[in-house]
Amino acid sequence: MSRATVSNAYNRPDQLSERLRAKIMSAAERLGYAGPDPVARSLATQRAGAVAVMLDRGLSAAFSDPALSIMLDTLASTVDTGERSLVLMPGGAQGGGPRPSAVAAVHADVVVAYSLQTNAPAITAVLHRNLPLVVVDQPHVEAVATVRVDDRHGARMAARHVVDLCHRDVGILSLELAADGYTGPVGPQRMSAAQFQVTADRLAGYRDELPVPPFVWEAPDSRREYGRAGAEWLLRQDPRPTALLCMSDELALGAIRAAGDLGLAVPQDVTVVGFDDTPAAAWADLTTVRQDLTEKGRQVGDLVLRLLAGQGPGDPVTIGVTLVPRTSSAPPSPIRLPR
Repeated sequence: MSRATVSNAYNRPDQLSERLRAKIMSAAERLGYAGPDPVARSLATQRAGAVAVMLDRGLSAAFSDPALSIMLDTLASTVDTGERSLVLMPGGAQGGGPRPSAVAAVHADVVVAYSLQTNAPAITAVLHRNLPLVVVDQPHVEAVATVRVDDRHGARMAARHVVDLCHRDVGILSLELAADGYTGPVGPQRMSAAQFQVTADRLAGYRDELPVPPFVWEAPDSRREYGRAGAEWLLRQDPRPTALLCMSDELALGAIRAAGDLGLAVPQDVTVVGFDDTPAAAWADLTTVRQDLTEKGRQVGDLVLRLLAGQGPGDPVTIGVTLVPRTSSAPPSPIRLPR
């Protein structure tokens, strides 16, 4: 029996009859042969059979974010044909992506960068290796495949929604502005030095539409406990905000909990608006800005397959956004209406 026939039994089973393949696999089992060495195969084919996904933070924080989980699930189903798999590369405790040394050593055919900060060293390490790259959300990198969301427009729609409801005093629960782990109130200097483009764009979109400068609280990542802590601070300010604009649904769900802690009802005492439209948002009847997370993952997967086929990156892909009004938003109570 030829070497090619044995190779086909493992790598191209459709080329053999069922009977012949069963005979080969039975003989391999008797001999204790587990199949072709994947390292040797990658040397022969010049393919790693893997797509590396660089995350902006550790796995526990990353997988608490349902928006990321939905996108990753669709990406995996798009690129996993049985010949390749995803390799997850977590970032450090304070975000910023994986270490450049890890990027230099990763065995992958294409790298996907998910929501890293501007000038992230991990991006530089990928470019130094000349690996094909797909950037999701941020940062902006010239001449690479990109999938992004119309974040500024989405934030403008959310802010316009609360303004149209006659809210004047508004608080913002912001995603991280820099990968330094900071959480707390934010002033103009920190906002102007933002290292995350998505956060900067959403802040700009909110501020485009709001009639007075808002109170801003920064969370180090998208988790409900940060939304709860930030909303508690915002709702103790004077004048107390009658609406909270949150940069993720998870932050918004935490804000709803904080309102209840303070004896405030949503939406009678405070309107809450999220961003993403995850399944939890629909469950909580949360007004939010919808980005199609499944379509986002599919578009990322299609770009990965395009690069694997040796094609160019093509034009950047922009995922559209829509406002989804639900019962967490309403006009302020009459005693709080602006004069």
